[in-house]
Amino acid sequence: MSVTVVAHCDWSMDQKKRWMAVAIKRGGQWHVQPPELVRDTSSLFDRMQRRAVDPGSLVIGFDFPIGLPEAYARAAGLSSFREALTLFGSGIWSDWYSVANHRDHISLHRPFYPTRPGGTARAHLFDALRISDASSLLRICERATADRQAACMLFWTLGGNQVGKGAISGWREIIVPRLDEIGLWPFDGSLIDLVNTKPIVITETYPGDVYRQIGMPRNGWSKRRQADRIRMRQSILPWLAARPDLDANLLLPFIDDGFGSDKAGEDRFDAVVGLLGMLDVVDGRRGDGIPAIDAVHKWEGWILGHHRDDVT
Repeated sequence: MSVTVVAHCDWSMDQKKRWMAVAIKRGGQWHVQPPELVRDTSSLFDRMQRRAVDPGSLVIGFDFPIGLPEAYARAAGLSSFREALTLFGSGIWSDWYSVANHRDHISLHRPFYPTRPGGTARAHLFDALRISDASSLLRICERATADRQAACMLFWTLGGNQVGKGAISGWREIIVPRLDEIGLWPFDGSLIDLVNTKPIVITETYPGDVYRQIGMPRNGWSKRRQADRIRMRQSILPWLAARPDLDANLLLPFIDDGFGSDKAGEDRFDAVVGLLGMLDVVDGRRGDGIPAIDAVHKWEGWILGHHRDDVT
C-alpha cells in the first residue's frame, strides 16, 4: 500500500484556530491544497480518505504531544502508551483528563495541573508525582537542542506554550475514538510497515523543527507577524522548487501574502510548514529520526523527522 493523502493539523483548544494543510497524490505527484479549517474532528479521517484519487493510506500529523514521559509511565505502572490510552478516563483513571485545580488533587492518576494561575508552581507537580525535576517530565524529543528550547512539559497547563490541554483534547477527540483502526506511529511499528498495513497512520509533528529543515533563519523573525511570514518566501520557494514532484501552485498566493493578515495567519503558516516536513519524510528525503531506544517506542513516542545528535 502506498501513501496517497498526507495531512497536517495545527492543533488548538479553540476549534476556530485548528487549521490543516493537505497533499493528495495524483499521477505520481503531490498536489498541495490551500490551508483550511479542520472542522468536525469526528469525520476528519473519513473526509481525508475520500479525497484520495488512488487507493492507499492516509498519514496525518498533529502538533500535540503523543506519548508519555518514561519516568511518569514507569511510576504509574503503565506497560505501553497504547495500553494507557485504553485506561485513561475510566476506573481508577477516571479523573486523568481532569486538570487538578489544587496541588492536593494532583496524583499519578490525575497528573495535569493547574486549572488557573495563583499560588501554583511546577514544584507541586514534582512533589505530587514524586519525580525529581522538570527534565524527568520531558520526553527525549521535547528536550532542548541547538536549534530550539525545551518544550513545555506535558502535565503543566499554564502559559502560552503549554501543551497539556491540547494533548487532552487531541487524544480524546482524535486518537481514542479510532484507536482500534489506526496505526499509531511509532508505537505500532515503523512508518513503512504502518503505511503498508494500516489505512490511517497518526504521527506527532512539530513545525518549529521544520523551520530549520526548510532553511528559515533561527532568529530575527516571528511567525506571528505577517511581514515576517512573507519574508520566509526566501526559504520556502527554493525548497519547493527543488521538489518537482510537488505541485504547490494553489499554495503560492498564500505564501506571497504571508498566509493572511488575520490572527489565524500563523496557524495556516504552521499547518503548511508542518505538511512540507511530513512530505519529506514520507517521500524518503528525510529519515524519521527515531532512535533505537525502547522507552521511545513503548511510552514516549517521537516527533516525525526530528533528529538529535545526543541520542542514538
